[in-house]
Amino acid sequence: MTRREEILNKTREIIVESLPELEGQEFDESTVINTDTGIDSMGFTLIICRLEAAFDVRIPNRQWQKLSTLGDVVTAIEKRLPKA
Repeated sequence: MTRREEILNKTREIIVESLPELEGQEFDESTVINTDTGIDSMGFTLIICRLEAAFDVRIPNRQWQKLSTLGDVVTAIEKRLPKA
């Protein structure tokens, strides 16, 4: 499993832990977070906080506002992790 796949899987877990009503939904890198999943801004903020804590990264608010797909989120986290 690649590092990117690990980040994607952990991100999916955190989304479902944060919003259990999304259990069973398929999320891939092209999933548009707010429209395809129905996650509102408060839910997205909760997920962001949990992702930052889980990966020990800090992504500026102005960047979070530009993220629309799950792949965008994974890329943003991946760029801030120390090189393996």
